[in-house]
Amino acid sequence: MPPKKAVEEKKILLGRPGNNLKSGIVGLANVGKSTLFQAITKSALGNPANYPYATIDPEEARVIVPDERFDWLCEHYKPASKVPANLTIYDIAGLTRGASTGAGLGNSFLSHIRAVDAIFQVVRCFDDAEIIHVEGDVDPVRDLTIINEELRTKDIEFVTKSLEAIRKQTARGGQSMEMKKLKEEQAIIEAVYACLTEEKVDVRKKNWGPKEVEIINKLLLLTAKPVIFLINLSERDYIRKGNKHLGKIVQWINTNMPGDKVIPLSVSFEERLAGMSEEEAEEECKRLTAEIAAKTPEGKKAPIVNSALPKIITEMRSVLNLGSFFTTGTDEVRQWTIRNGTKAPQAAGVIHTDFEKTFIQAVVMKYDDLKELGDENEVKAKGKLLTKGKEYTVEDGDIILFKAGAAKS
Repeated sequence: MPPKKAVEEKKILLGRPGNNLKSGIVGLANVGKSTLFQAITKSALGNPANYPYATIDPEEARVIVPDERFDWLCEHYKPASKVPANLTIYDIAGLTRGASTGAGLGNSFLSHIRAVDAIFQVVRCFDDAEIIHVEGDVDPVRDLTIINEELRTKDIEFVTKSLEAIRKQTARGGQSMEMKKLKEEQAIIEAVYACLTEEKVDVRKKNWGPKEVEIINKLLLLTAKPVIFLINLSERDYIRKGNKHLGKIVQWINTNMPGDKVIPLSVSFEERLAGMSEEEAEEECKRLTAEIAAKTPEGKKAPIVNSALPKIITEMRSVLNLGSFFTTGTDEVRQWTIRNGTKAPQAAGVIHTDFEKTFIQAVVMKYDDLKELGDENEVKAKGKLLTKGKEYTVEDGDIILFKAGAAKS
């Protein structure tokens, strides 16, 4: 008998299982957060200024998710209405050393982070005498350490309070089912406390079981949220793909946050592109790519210069475990956001809650099949138009027509 294949255990993701998830831009003061927010959202909501706490309350905007599949479907159907997927982003005030004990905007800042589902952590790697650094000089590894310690310290405070509260309840004793449940919850919170204090590991970096995840999600911990590190370089360093701090940053992240995404960008470059039309921005990237290619020694691959923003948005969706399905037609092409692993009835419920309750079936066409065959009738003729029931797990890129019964009044 051939040996059985080992079943790879999937890590259970922390966080709420919603579709309208939010990401927050976080970092020390004056690292480029508000300017990035303006560039990524193409809005003037941010309040960039050369002093700490220029942004007091978090500001919100929705960002269109770039997706070639959506663009192709719009070109194919030429619909009257086009509705792409979006991601909600918050610009959160700058953190300072001691925020966990109330310094700077302290508790207000940290409560804003609690309200988001994932974090873009901006790390400053550029020198500029005109832009004050809250710590006095540019040292990205020190900045990363400060933020990590502040978030973990605050989580220890949250968990300590939760432990005190639940220990008061379990101290009453007894053998009831409710007491048994409380003691299980206490054991999980104690394990989280040990993770933060003894192991000094962020909560998201450990593997937790389904019951543990359920309890941890209620705690709204800062170190449970997925993080993408955005390394803010000068325009010159971003274009030439080099910076003296990058190696140390990557080493710190590999040691302390293994597996986390790291994306270099230049906020000043993105701000400049944001002030141009799409055509102008494309031409500017082509010009810079040609310029750097001319200076690259023969035999070496010249870097391509382009905006980092599309990658930042799509990577965040990936980190949040979000996917898409499409509804199509000449009236409308719409891209709907779901958590990967969502069953057909729940995906239908994203369109309208009644559709989940009255779900009958899903008629599914794969995007790749439609693009290859070029026509819905051809997809059907080839036997690739699929009828699926309640147990079908929607796949990223599915084009779906949901059939549902009449809602009960």
